[in-house]
Amino acid sequence: MNSPVPLGRRVAAEFLGSLLLAAIVVGSGIAAQRMSPNDVGLQLAHNAGATALGLFAIIVTFGPVSGAHVNPVVSLVDAAFGGLSWRAAAAYLPAQVTGCIAGAVLANVMFAEPAVSFSTQHRITGPHFLAEMVATAGLVLVLFALARTGRTEHAPAAVGAYIGAAYFFTSSTSFANPAITIGRMFSDTFAGIAASSAPGYIAAQLVGGAVGFVLVRLFYPRPDRGGASAAVVPGQATVDDDREGASDDRWSGPAER
Repeated sequence: MNSPVPLGRRVAAEFLGSLLLAAIVVGSGIAAQRMSPNDVGLQLAHNAGATALGLFAIIVTFGPVSGAHVNPVVSLVDAAFGGLSWRAAAAYLPAQVTGCIAGAVLANVMFAEPAVSFSTQHRITGPHFLAEMVATAGLVLVLFALARTGRTEHAPAAVGAYIGAAYFFTSSTSFANPAITIGRMFSDTFAGIAASSAPGYIAAQLVGGAVGFVLVRLFYPRPDRGGASAAVVPGQATVDDDREGASDDRWSGPAER
């Protein structure tokens, strides 16, 4: 097994991965709005396609360093399974949030928009709340089902494909990520969300994460290869050696923590 990746490097990877994710989501939304100003469906297709491909690239790039969670829900669920220490999860979360804010600002600047323009898109309704629960629960189920059955090599494509599809089968267009929800508040463009709507989305995502956790426990009660971590790249050798009281549900072989 390779040497553990230091926590500071993992946190930096989570920040940069989250920055790129937000830049992709917000930037592709701005580009789509400009290229197809009169066709919202085509705008959504552009945004979804770019996000799906971007997620694949981000996971492949940063998976060997931090696991490429780029999502507080994924980190919290991984910690609940014992694959990531709570100390590391606490360090990941602010990096993910600040990274997504920085990425949204970067996207604004790249398209000659004001660096910060708070979104006025009010999105939250009852159906949107339900949709975010479904989107987030499904993401957790897909990711941890692969991790628990030793098929992590499929995770980059599976996560990208699921989120790309969820743009269309959920009424909320599948944010499924509290950090990107916060980041998208800082861009009054196609991908933005009003600050008044963000708390409802985040609450739904946290509930969805809990539902996904239960579903994974129900359908995959014990990991096939001795682990439950949200490993996203095969051969990943990061180990959370500062973990205290970790459960028995952890990788015994090379896998992301």
